[in-house]
This record gives sequence, structure tokens and C-alpha cells, in this order.
Amino acid sequence: MTQTTIPPRTTGADAAPDILCDNLVRIFRSEGIEVVALQGLDLVVAPGELVALVGASGSGKSTLLGILSGLDVPSAGTARVAGQDLGSMTARQRLAYRRSTVGFLFQQATANLLPYLTAVENVELPMVLGGVPRSERAVRARETLEVLGIPECADRHLAELSGGQQQRVALGVAVANRPRVLLADEPTGELDTRSSDEVFGAIRDANRELGTTVLVVTHDPLVSEHVARTVGIRDGRTSSEVLRRGDGEDGLVAEEFAVLDRAGRLQLPQGFTTALEMRDRVRLDLEADHIGVWPARPEGAAPGEPAEGEEER
Repeated sequence: MTQTTIPPRTTGADAAPDILCDNLVRIFRSEGIEVVALQGLDLVVAPGELVALVGASGSGKSTLLGILSGLDVPSAGTARVAGQDLGSMTARQRLAYRRSTVGFLFQQATANLLPYLTAVENVELPMVLGGVPRSERAVRARETLEVLGIPECADRHLAELSGGQQQRVALGVAVANRPRVLLADEPTGELDTRSSDEVFGAIRDANRELGTTVLVVTHDPLVSEHVARTVGIRDGRTSSEVLRRGDGEDGLVAEEFAVLDRAGRLQLPQGFTTALEMRDRVRLDLEADHIGVWPARPEGAAPGEPAEGEEER
């Protein structure tokens, strides 16, 4: 069994992204009905980033994770992870990709773990499948548990671990083969606040200590508000980004941006459009340093002038 070697990553401004989605489309067909789950989604995640992805149910988050994990294929557009084109892989290449390039952390720890194995044996298992030499497996597995803050759990079985410890062991399984990218699907969704903090701390440790690029889907504000970048997805497209600057603890300054795609499309926040009763059509005015967006002009209103009571957004 041959282990796939991942080339060393390039860092800095010239580094290729570890995740690149360009005009990504996914259409599901069932009984003659087409459902467009992704509608030209664009996303770029640089090497070493830790990014949170948020969105309502049905927004396309799970579909995106399915494609990035190699379990699904796009209908159109481009999806690349660590330089590999996910749309053109053979079945064998896809299997190797899932074993070595990408790791996946589920909401339920039991999806990553076997109850009859100890924690260290669970972490060793993906290395067996990935072709890691026997002499290296035990050492790396214990080092991984050390990085994740649970070395004392190495020889315990699943029933002897708390929920937070189980999820951290599951994280160890996901990063055992040192993947370039970790995909985490609501990893703290079933945990209490303390355990959630511990698991997210372990994810940050894996990001920092192992150099793993992380994309985490979450509804947990403790996660989404404590990463440098949060990407919002709505109706199958990225709609907004929140960028945070500061010391990473109490001094964070957050700024929200709408995402403008290559076709010039952007999604206005629903709160804005509802407040001004915008629907179906809007008027645009090009100014020297900005674009004005107005509710559709009522009949009789002068072109280029807002209707009475309107405010520019």
C-alpha cells in the first residue's frame, strides 16, 4: 500500500489556495425535478487559514462539504483542494484523496470512532489505511493526542470518555494522516459550552501546530465569532464575509462585507431589503465613489431621484 505524498505548501502572497471554488454549481435531479443546490458559488481559503462557514438550513453548506470531501462531484464549475481538481478524479484518485489530502470531522464523534478500540488505536487506524509504516503509527498517534490536549485518554475506550474527549479523539482520527485540509461539520453542535470550548481549542491547535487548513461549518457563535474570517452562504452562493482583526481574544474588531462575484452579483442582506421593502427590482445610481441602491421608483417619480422618504443604502 503506497502512501500519497503531499508536496510542501508555498506560503505568502504567491501561495495557491488550499480550497478554491470557482462558479461552482451542483444540480440534483429526482423524478424529473431539478434542484439547484449551489448556484455559482465562489470561495477561496488560503493555506493555514481557519475559516467558519455559516448559513441557514438549505443554503448549500452540506452540498459544498460533500463536494470538498470527495463524496460528491460538481455539476459545473471548478472545485480544487490542495491543487487537486475534484471534478476530474478517478475513483482510485478520489479514495487516495479522502485518505491523505482531506480529513473530515462529523458532528457526532461516533461517526469517526470504533467503540471497541482505544483512543490511540482509533487514531492509528487511518494511518494503517494510508500506508504509514508500523513503527511510525504509534508515535504519531500519541503525538496527535498530545497536540489535542488529551494524552491521558490514549488507552481508554469510547465508553470511558466524555463527549468533549470523544470529539477530540475523533479530531485526532481526522488529522491522523496529516491532511492539508480539515472539514468540520458542526463539530460542537452536540456539546455543552465547556466541551465546545475545549473542542474548538483543539481545532485551533491542529490548525496552528499541524499547519492544517480548516473549514468549519457551524451555527455556534462561540466558533463563528472567534475566527478571523466567517463566510456566509445563502441560496447556494457565498453572500457575505466577516473579517476580524485584533489580538484574537478581547480586542477583535469585526467588519462585515457583501461578496461580489465575477459576474458582478451580490446578495443584499435580508434585513436591509426588508426594511426598505425592496423586492423584484431595484434602481442603481452610479456615483463618483459608490453605487446607490434604491427601491424601485414609483410611477411619476423623477429618474435618478429617490422617492420621498427613501434613504440611500
